[in-house]
Amino acid sequence: MKLLSRRALDRLGSLQASVQELAAHRNTALRMFVASRNTTTPLAQREFWLEFAWIDQEYRIAVQRLAQFCTEHQDDSRTRWRTNLV
Repeated sequence: MKLLSRRALDRLGSLQASVQELAAHRNTALRMFVASRNTTTPLAQREFWLEFAWIDQEYRIAVQRLAQFCTEHQDDSRTRWRTNLV
């Protein structure tokens, strides 16, 4: 297992917090959009949809950043070990 530097751990923590915060906002926006389908005008529904779409995009970007960080800091010793056996 690869140990991360203090700086990398701080970055990982902030990326994880960002994903969690945006996930909460995304879930709230989705619930509001779904609720609006039966109670609001089409124009208002469109506004709820646009809000959800914007927050969903921000969430997906945060997830991609976290995945990229994990890829950059992954422990590739297992991969080397496997290639040495082949």
